[in-house]
This record gives sequence, structure tokens and C-alpha cells, in this order.
Amino acid sequence: MEQITAKTILSTVSYGKNWFGIDYNMNLYRGCSHGCIYCDSRSSCYQIDHFDTVRVKENALVLLRNELSRKRKKGVIGIGAMSDTYNPHEKHLCMTRQALEIILAFGFGVSIDTKSDLIVRDIDLLKAIARTQPVIIKMTITTIDDSLSRQIEPRVCPSSQRFAAIKKLSEAGLFVGILMNPILPWITDSEDNIRKLVALAHQSGAKFIHTYFNVTLRENQRDYYYAQLDQLFPGLKEKYQRYYKGSYFCPIPDKQKMWRLLKQIVNVMESYIGWRISFMLTDP
Repeated sequence: MEQITAKTILSTVSYGKNWFGIDYNMNLYRGCSHGCIYCDSRSSCYQIDHFDTVRVKENALVLLRNELSRKRKKGVIGIGAMSDTYNPHEKHLCMTRQALEIILAFGFGVSIDTKSDLIVRDIDLLKAIARTQPVIIKMTITTIDDSLSRQIEPRVCPSSQRFAAIKKLSEAGLFVGILMNPILPWITDSEDNIRKLVALAHQSGAKFIHTYFNVTLRENQRDYYYAQLDQLFPGLKEKYQRYYKGSYFCPIPDKQKMWRLLKQIVNVMESYIGWRISFMLTDP
């Protein structure tokens, strides 16, 4: 695979308190091979050429060790915001695993976003970090339907395998939950999908569900998404164009109804089975 050289690996974030308390952000890879039709990281503003080609930052681990050694303030490092750190190449490169070893050695916490069940490989390191520092794992799941998942997220493990990974992580005592983002209007926004996804979250031991009940569409990503809709759901692109026009934030039509539904579900679960879960709704 192609290798690139990075000038720095850690960036200090200003939005951290609003995004699971992260202090720093890190991407060991550039680009992503999952092929998700809705990925906002494909947008022009991020300037990632050939987004579907994964490139590894060859000097990432050296940079990470050097930069952590100079940090006076311990904190939580966000991993995987722009490029899933558990892409297929990680299985043999082990860049993420080595980075976790360095993070453990320097006493920092981690906050990981992923769609891959490969993360269970690193349960031992995540547990070791969690003994002294925060560890939070956010598994993106948008639908309970594996066949639909294979359409909209074609090169990543299906939803059922992600639920299984959550169960293993939860049973290991790790704080893990679901990013139910994005919710695609007229594709994954049905009441049946939401209800079943919450039920499976419970069965899998998820501790939270985060959603903003919309999809984001901006320059470059909008064109890509619409081209995929033409192939997968003929006629739906025109519905989007009429309803959302050129909007960046595209909330599902029944957003408030769905939020009320989530609150009803959690109230019932707390009353009858004692399951407490955090639902987080983020508005643009």
C-alpha cells in the first residue's frame, strides 16, 4: 500500500467536550476503504484526494511517541474520526495496536470511532488503558438489516458482526456504545429500524446511543451520494433534491417524532427491565 509522510500526528481539538471529552485527535491512516455511500469525510473541505484508497502514515508511531513525551497534560486521544483506524490493512500492519501500546505507556486515554469488528483484537490493550485512563468505544451502526448494510456500507463487516463486537467489548468491561449516525432519510429512518436497533443495543450490552437524526451533504459528497442513490434506490435522488435542495444538514422528515420514540423506548426499558442507557441527540 502507499505510504505517506506526516509532519505531525496529534492535533489539539476545541470541540472535545462536545464529542465524548476528547483532548487530542489522531488519524494513523489517510482515506478509507469501507465505501460507505454517506461518508462526510469525502467532502471537498477535507482535501483528501482518492478518498477510497487507504494510505498509511509511515512515521506515525515515531511522531506519536515524540509528541506524547512532550505533552505536559494527560488527556483522551480520539482515533478514527476521518479514517477508520481498523481498516483491512490494519490486520497485518498493526499500526493501531502499536499506537495503543504507546498510548498505554504514556498514560493517555482513548476514544475510538470504528465500524470494524477487528477492534476486539485489541481488547487486552484497551482494558489495560482503562485501568487508569478513560476508554470509550463508539461503534457506528446505521441499520439492523445486514443486506441493507452491505448496500450502503459495502466493504465493512455487516451490522450483525458489529453488534457481536459490542457484546465482546462490553463483556470485557469496556465502555462501548453505538453511533447511530447518520440516519438516512427514507432508507434507514423507519420506526421499525430504530426500535430493533435499540433492542439489539440492549442485547449487546451497549451503554449509549448517539444520533443526530440526519445526513450531511456538501460539496463532492453530495454528488457521490446522489450517484449511489441512482444505482441503489432509483428515483430517491429526486426526492432528496426537492426536499433538501442544497442544504448541508438534511434531517429526517420525522425527526421530532423519532426522538420522542427513543425517549418512550428508554422509559419502558428502565421501568420493566432496569436497563439504563444514555441517548444523546445532537442538533446542528
